[in-house]
Amino acid sequence: MSQEKEKAAFICVKDTLDGAYPSLVLGINAARLGMESKIFYSFMGMNLVLEGGVDRAKFFPPGVMGAIPGMTTIATTMMKQKIAKANIPSLADLQEMAQIEGVELIACKMTVDMMEIDESKLIEGVSVWTAEEFLKYAKECQLCLFT
Repeated sequence: MSQEKEKAAFICVKDTLDGAYPSLVLGINAARLGMESKIFYSFMGMNLVLEGGVDRAKFFPPGVMGAIPGMTTIATTMMKQKIAKANIPSLADLQEMAQIEGVELIACKMTVDMMEIDESKLIEGVSVWTAEEFLKYAKECQLCLFT
């Protein structure tokens, strides 16, 4: 008799570098621990599961620095250099790795409707769930994190 897998869910609502990396890293690691792992993308996080979305992710410096014109571009370049120097995969590579390792990427139906997103623009393999469908899954999870 096989035991049902433990389940993990991660919610991503930001399309920034600091919004995208945690859910993917945690989702991949949950899958590697043998858990069923899903990432639910809602609001701005939805941009990450659109074609080319991870390539457009930026880093917005906190506070006054983020308000300076051009600072986001500089900060994004610097952050991507730090990521590369630390031998951390790019978001595109992590997203592909997550799918290969069985992490299911899920788009929020309400956000798809609200933002008038053409579902054919979602990257391959992304499911679209209602909030109710996600909550039914989340109720069964041993781990559910908002990243």
